[in-house]
Amino acid sequence: MTMLDSWLALTEEEAIEPDMPILDPHHHFWERAGDVYLLEQLLADTGSGHRVNQTVFVECRSMYRVEGPPEMRPVGEVEFVEGIAAANAAAGGATGVAAGIVGHADLMLGDAVAPVLEALAEAGKGRFRGIRCTAAWDASPEITTARANSAGMLADAGFRRGLACLERMGLAFDAIVYHPQLAEVADVARAFPGLTIILNHVGRPLGIGPYAGRREELMPEWRRGMDAVAECPNVVVKVGGLGNPISGFDWHQRPFPPGSREVAAAGAPYYLYCIERFGANRCMFESNFPVDRQSYSYTVCWNAFKRLARDFSATEQADLFHNTAARAYGLPEV
Repeated sequence: MTMLDSWLALTEEEAIEPDMPILDPHHHFWERAGDVYLLEQLLADTGSGHRVNQTVFVECRSMYRVEGPPEMRPVGEVEFVEGIAAANAAAGGATGVAAGIVGHADLMLGDAVAPVLEALAEAGKGRFRGIRCTAAWDASPEITTARANSAGMLADAGFRRGLACLERMGLAFDAIVYHPQLAEVADVARAFPGLTIILNHVGRPLGIGPYAGRREELMPEWRRGMDAVAECPNVVVKVGGLGNPISGFDWHQRPFPPGSREVAAAGAPYYLYCIERFGANRCMFESNFPVDRQSYSYTVCWNAFKRLARDFSATEQADLFHNTAARAYGLPEV
């Protein structure tokens, strides 16, 4: 048991409404120094009380090819995850792990990204659904981006030619930006009305660096950005992700992890606003594990969502927990 496992065990809960079908549309696999999250770890989480029928893997720059053309190296990640998914299916697992796979391709390649997308689709063997090409950028050096991105990437002509390739191939675009960039997402969505855009982590509201301690002050800015995106019918939003320390809740620094009541209360101003503006049929709850595992357990994560959704209709709950994600990624609904 790792130190993180021991810490998470300090706050234990039973799963609320354990028979509710869940499609977790956002998790990762990786093996890094002192940090392993592969099939065994995911199944321990999905098997902790909630009924997780299917999952979607989202790229995290893991297991790339070490040789060959640089633009083709991300194909190795999809090959790796497809192998995990196939092994799990062969073992008769209750959860359809990585039923959908979101890979990475550099859309700055423009038209030249087409053969990369074709190779990703071949490697996914029917599971490949689209790509995420991170455009998150902020001027502050205190906001350390995981990718060497540049300002205005979403407006770049080459990037948009890459998006056009996605649109022609019927693939989805997982968009990850920081909240000051939400107007850029809306502009892309208007330019590509036939492209399914899946906005990650409620637009990634920032709460560190120059944004720390300014949650109430910045809320109107985030809302304006989300309002603009919500006007675009081809955008759906992943509702979750506030367990990442970048959002500034600092749960990972506490002696005890939060319970689901606290996580639900903290997320409500963001999550319920998204559902109000987009509608449940364009919102999907997500775990964002193992990133959000720094802050709370898988059981607590989904309990918090279930607390937030208690007053919604059965149809709305089905959309939030399963069917919106299923439609966006071309997977079976319940």
